[in-house]
Amino acid sequence: MTIAKVYSRAVTGINAQVVTIEVHLSNGLPSLSIVGMPETTVKESKDRVRSAILNSQFSFPQQRITINLAPADLPKEGGRFDLPIALGILAASGQVPIQSLSDKEFIGELGLAGECRAVRGVLPTALACAEDNRSLVLPEVNASEAGLIHQCQSYAADSLLQVCAHLHGQQRLPLNETVTAGTTQHYPDLVDVRGQAHARRALEIAAAGHHSILFCGPPGTGKTLLASRLPGILSEMTESEAVETAAVHSIASKGFDVTSWRQRPFRSPHHTASAVAMVGGGSQPRPGEISLAHNGVLFLDELPEFDRRVLEVLREPIESGKISVSRAAQQAEFPARFQLVAAMNPCPCGYLGQSRCRCTEDQVRRYRAKVSGPLLDRIDMLVEVPAVEKALLRNQAADNTAEQSADVKRRVTMAQKIQMSRQGKTNNMLLQQQIEQFCQISDNDFELIDKAISRLGLSARAYHRILKVARTIADIAGSDKIITAHVTEAISYRRLAIGH
Repeated sequence: MTIAKVYSRAVTGINAQVVTIEVHLSNGLPSLSIVGMPETTVKESKDRVRSAILNSQFSFPQQRITINLAPADLPKEGGRFDLPIALGILAASGQVPIQSLSDKEFIGELGLAGECRAVRGVLPTALACAEDNRSLVLPEVNASEAGLIHQCQSYAADSLLQVCAHLHGQQRLPLNETVTAGTTQHYPDLVDVRGQAHARRALEIAAAGHHSILFCGPPGTGKTLLASRLPGILSEMTESEAVETAAVHSIASKGFDVTSWRQRPFRSPHHTASAVAMVGGGSQPRPGEISLAHNGVLFLDELPEFDRRVLEVLREPIESGKISVSRAAQQAEFPARFQLVAAMNPCPCGYLGQSRCRCTEDQVRRYRAKVSGPLLDRIDMLVEVPAVEKALLRNQAADNTAEQSADVKRRVTMAQKIQMSRQGKTNNMLLQQQIEQFCQISDNDFELIDKAISRLGLSARAYHRILKVARTIADIAGSDKIITAHVTEAISYRRLAIGH
């Protein structure tokens, strides 16, 4: 009996591993069995496939049908294997030429009438197909997403019948056009922030060096407003960054929206989010908020209100830029190189030092202790955001320090170009040896930092973060050397007393 082989892809993490669907027809009582570690949705495909084949005017073989999804130790889930399974059955029964399947891969869920429905994880699949020099046949609704990968030759179909006509050479599917999504970015403008010149300067430094930052101040001082303006002053995404970010969103529950191509993500989870929602998880691991913020901004408002365990899971990804999610059946690694922006009040009521504040010293201490020292140690910049002057609220023209995001973005982009030409990475990613090489300071400046460390009780990690922030300040100024003014300003962004 004939064995038909059809190629497809299973998404593991942000990678797509090839799956060979082997279909064997043999004599015996009519039956259909699927082996190779299929999940429930894959097992249910036998009923969808049978109806789709019959309603597409093909005959369903009245024989014993065995379908193997290889490799057998790789979990398969979702309806993405419906189309290749149907084609394998048709090829094994002689209704589709087997030789037309060898240079193609297929993904797609089938409706009972044979229509092709959308699936997740198209971008990783298209990338993997291009690497293996195979073309990809997929549902029409996923065509624009696959078109973002210019190296991949893809064909989009509305139904199983169209795919079979293409394989027979009767009615060829048109080659999917490559998509150049619009890169017009509509971010909130920094000019909307009244006053807060010190905080805006800190935000510019954070953007230039991709440093993490914590804003602390009373309610209504513009902390959330500042955080929402950060994506608008970040440099443009590179092609590789855009593909990585889109691949993560492609495998998430909501999928990837093509209109957000090259848009830096801004994720702002509620403080009731669980640790799994933050880092990802599930029986078949899915990316969490920190991965959905990859190459973008993760904003944690009301930082002390987050569960302590949720905040602690951020410590490793902040430094490593990735997260490994382990489950009994599968382990997946997701990228998580996000820029952390956090905001908190100085006390439970938020008005510490004002007449309306009734918080006791113990209440303030307990409130601030919700954010652990090790986590604060990993945040590059701690910035106080004071109340805004009332005159600025009434008259924006009175704020002569206001700048548009476009002006700040130009300085940020120039500073990052300096960093990339010098070390090939942004300053926040510098390792210890690179810090010693690129962040050299004078003996007097070292003594200045040493005094600050002793007075503020900072760690060795904080010392290195001060040097990296100083290096970014020098890059914004266009200076090859780090001078005392740069060091002094960098130290000022560690002087916020959170206390434990």
